[in-house]
Amino acid sequence: MPPDRPDPPFSTDRLFDAGRTPLDVLKRVYGYDAFRGKQQEVVEHVTAGGDAVVLFPTGAGKSLCFQIPSLCRDGVGIVVSPLIALMRDQVEALKQLGVRAAALNSSLSRDEAIAVMRAVRTGELDLLYVTPERLVTEGFAELIGNARIALFAIDEAHCVSQWGHDFRPEYRALDCLAERYPGVPRIALTATADPHTRDDIIERLSLGTARVFTTSFDRPNISYDIVERDQPRQQLLRFLSRHKDASGIVYCLSRAKVEDTAEWLDKQGIRALPYHAGLDRAVRDAHQDAFLKDENLCLVATVAFGMGIDKPDVRYVAHLDLPGSVEAYYQETGRAGRDGQPSEVWMAYGMADVLQRRRMIDEGDAAEEVKRVERAKLNALLAICETASCRRQAILAHFGEGHPGGCGNCDTCRNPVETWDGTEAAITALAAVYRTGERFGAGHVIDVLMGTVNEKTERFGHVDMPVFGAGKDIAARTWQSVFRQLLAMGLIRIDHTAYGAMKLEPEARAVFRREREVRFRKDRPVSVKAARNQRSAAARERADLAGSDLELFEKLRAERLSIAKDLDVPPYVVFPDATLIALAKERPGDWDELLDIPGIGQSKRERFGKAFLRVIEEYVEL
Repeated sequence: MPPDRPDPPFSTDRLFDAGRTPLDVLKRVYGYDAFRGKQQEVVEHVTAGGDAVVLFPTGAGKSLCFQIPSLCRDGVGIVVSPLIALMRDQVEALKQLGVRAAALNSSLSRDEAIAVMRAVRTGELDLLYVTPERLVTEGFAELIGNARIALFAIDEAHCVSQWGHDFRPEYRALDCLAERYPGVPRIALTATADPHTRDDIIERLSLGTARVFTTSFDRPNISYDIVERDQPRQQLLRFLSRHKDASGIVYCLSRAKVEDTAEWLDKQGIRALPYHAGLDRAVRDAHQDAFLKDENLCLVATVAFGMGIDKPDVRYVAHLDLPGSVEAYYQETGRAGRDGQPSEVWMAYGMADVLQRRRMIDEGDAAEEVKRVERAKLNALLAICETASCRRQAILAHFGEGHPGGCGNCDTCRNPVETWDGTEAAITALAAVYRTGERFGAGHVIDVLMGTVNEKTERFGHVDMPVFGAGKDIAARTWQSVFRQLLAMGLIRIDHTAYGAMKLEPEARAVFRREREVRFRKDRPVSVKAARNQRSAAARERADLAGSDLELFEKLRAERLSIAKDLDVPPYVVFPDATLIALAKERPGDWDELLDIPGIGQSKRERFGKAFLRVIEEYVEL
């Protein structure tokens, strides 16, 4: 018979007395006979009262590393989590396991919150989830003042670091835990942290004496595919055709693009729902709930969706826009294949992405030091996009992990790109970094290579160095690609604490000695001498248009002519040819992307943007 009253928000009966071994709990509560990887080491260390920093990839079972010690130790385990939705999902999962778990956050009614607080005071909870903002309040300190605390777990710990991809200032206040609650073990966990971010986590959270547990960040079940943007919707459609009747996520940068893409996919026969922070809360929750429960739904989302999502059978993740960093890319793609089954991630990128991302950084409110970090992280992601070597090798190198390459499960391994022997160019580039003292970013070093005389090259005496002008026969744009690829190869690194200066890695010695051949993508280098003999940029771009790009260009010209006639002005007053060429090639998909096109400012976007977006959309859908 159904109960005559609803279940309480948590069970009041503990499964067993504290003090059982971790393996007992693993078997009884979770139903597993053995831990995976380094889980057991972490669990036993924290259960014994030790502090820990856990750096495991998505899907490696980080949650068990604090849940089981909380069940083995006396008292309540307090878990710091950044998202209410994540708390809700984890608490519900724990309740299904019979664990006495609850969350204390703003989504609770007054009566629900009172019930949770009463349970804390009476010792009737095993795990309590809270936001960092609530944890550091005096009211919460008073609430747990007389409670026995099993441990503090700080989930998504990369949020504490300004070097991380998802910095949240409120996490900084968590350094008070060591002083306020001496003797209570603390465990910080993250799936996305490069070496610099890891060091920052340890410093910011006062975990200098904590034991650090790391495991490989490799996700061998995930196949990586990165393509240059060319008819992105059609490219996406081809990708999704490989994943019929499967769950997946398509990430877009803007809210408008999310909604447009979801609507378009529905018209193509692919079940899709939008998700972004601008949607009504009830709609957003309903769409997330549908995604979590359905097995063949495509969720089109901004980065507002996904942190901590536990859905294990996401078979694909696609990016229609470039993320802001390798960490963001790794975290977002890591939502695929949490169950260890084969899954595929795909991304289309173009120069419009780079321009937009750089503009977002430059126009942001962050301090200049943080902006330098964000620019360097963007460049690191571009290096992975442009690398001619194994994608997996390049991604893992960013996290300080070596990989032999040749993974066989990324696009560059399956279909090797054309390359050129860049050994001499690499030696020249690395020599310029070394001769200038490893104190400068790529922009200045390229000026030195190009023989550019300016205030900075003169002030530092670089105009008198042998490397000055040594690379003038290669275009500056090519040198930019060279440095990004050297970064991806692990031959140089970016020092965020030294204003983005490039530093040589030990592996660079083999290049200097010509013991290691370096190959770059063949499609990047352009000789400056040859470029000087070519026509103007606009004429050259127009000549390069072919096939569908040329067809779209002609349709854009017709629209421009129609507008010009209505306004009684010359067509170039509406947009010059160079702008139409860029529109035809980049094919912006929403209002925001228009501003990345040369020749389109705020005013012209307001006056003509909708008309040209309509032409592009109608053409793509043909």
